[in-house]
Amino acid sequence: MTAKLDLFAAAPSLMKEWQRAALAISSSLEPSLSELVKIRASQINGCANCLNMHTVFARENGETEQRINLLPAWREAPCYTGRERAALGWTDALTRMSEGHTHESAYDALKAEFTEEEQVKLTLMINVINGYNRLAVGFSAWADPAVVRSAAKAAAA
Repeated sequence: MTAKLDLFAAAPSLMKEWQRAALAISSSLEPSLSELVKIRASQINGCANCLNMHTVFARENGETEQRINLLPAWREAPCYTGRERAALGWTDALTRMSEGHTHESAYDALKAEFTEEEQVKLTLMINVINGYNRLAVGFSAWADPAVVRSAAKAAAA
């Protein structure tokens, strides 16, 4: 796959701001939860770039192969906490909004596990990964996770 364009060369200031905001939002919740949500949204959206990247990051944060592999069937898998299930349900509901507005039960589970502030943080994070999925799929972007990690550290400094 060849990228259609270099996002950071085409719109450097906006992409840097997007990356900065994405990092701030992502770091506002626990890393393991953040990576599970990013992987799940990327599975739904069919984003190979983000799946590759966030499975690497999840493993670096200590996530197990079992939990990564079972994400497509998270509802049936017993290895996720109630908080993770609520986050994954909310991720599925928001990522699949075009399939119908049937998110009320997902919201009820979310309310039971997350404070109002955390609900906003999680929703922003879901929006960010869905945006990155669309950028990566739309422009055939592929990034090496080590390069992304290095750029993120530089942007945070």
